[in-house]
Amino acid sequence: MAGLTSMKNIGKELERKLTAVGVDSPEALTELGSKHAFFRLKEVYPQVCLVHLYALEGAIRDIEFNCLPEDTKQELKAFSDFLKG
Repeated sequence: MAGLTSMKNIGKELERKLTAVGVDSPEALTELGSKHAFFRLKEVYPQVCLVHLYALEGAIRDIEFNCLPEDTKQELKAFSDFLKG
């Protein structure tokens, strides 16, 4: 089974944080989805930011986070803003 760092946008530090919140494989991240994974991260690591959410979505889609479609970025930003309150 491949590790999270085999996915685009996921480095050692993000892998460590994801594993700490129970996301321990590419399959687990894909099944959970970027928003739910980000929510889990945000609960434990309040400093994670919108770029982390973009990275998670890009990893699931197998594209660089800065290549996400604009409408997807807007949707993810709205979700991140919602979590901020």
